Amino acid sequence: MDVTLPQAVVYGLVQGLTEYLPVSSTGHLRIVQALFGWDDPGAAFSAVIQLGTTAAVVIYFWRELVAILAGWLRGWFSRYDRHSLEFRMGNYLILATIPVSFFGLVFSDQIETGARNLWLIASALIFFALLLWVADRIGSQTRGEEEVNVTDAAAVGVAQALALIPGTSRSGATISAGMLRGLDRPTAARFSFLLSIPAVVLSGIFEARHIGEKGSAGAGVTGLATIISFVVGLASIAWLMRYVQRHSLLIFVIYRIAMGILLIALLATGVISAT
Repeated sequence: MDVTLPQAVVYGLVQGLTEYLPVSSTGHLRIVQALFGWDDPGAAFSAVIQLGTTAAVVIYFWRELVAILAGWLRGWFSRYDRHSLEFRMGNYLILATIPVSFFGLVFSDQIETGARNLWLIASALIFFALLLWVADRIGSQTRGEEEVNVTDAAAVGVAQALALIPGTSRSGATISAGMLRGLDRPTAARFSFLLSIPAVVLSGIFEARHIGEKGSAGAGVTGLATIISFVVGLASIAWLMRYVQRHSLLIFVIYRIAMGILLIALLATGVISAT
């Protein structure tokens, strides 16, 4: 399919705005494509432009990432450093990446085809909005970064695997899991963002081989969309980290449910096609 320069700009803006807000970037990319009647840019295009927003996370959290990497490496040479937060966090990020890596490989064909059905996306938008609302309401939110443990990492890792379903939202699912485990919003959001790095990089590298192939978007427009997603994503991360310090996530719950209902209405009336 052909992705034009204006389309690449729109896709980059949507990716940057929605990757780290708990509303589902892959779902919104698919919705935008359907609403405008554009050719589906495909799973490879979506996965690769996510590298732009991942670069934004790396830039925003670079000090923390350097500290985690240094602490994790020190821990392998000194048993006294194995109790540090940085060493533990490095291990937790590795552990939490395993589920999405496994299920991403096993269900890669379904993710690239049937999972992009708009009925599924609409259902996921609504269902995981309710889960986000429950987590925000009943989660104790009493534990900070120092108290993150193996069980938290495993739970958030499984939640990230669920985000392979478009419409779920990687950040929404992982933040929900963190809050249900008792983590406060900023800690859950920070862990969610850091956890996205290995998963998105692996997915982007895995799917990059399809860019430029027949039936996929070209390298030029994909690169443009990736750059735009980086710039917009950096601003989006900075805004959300400030927002969760003082506000609940109800605004995103309402938005997701409204978007899901609107999408169902458009599908039911035949305004847009599910595939």
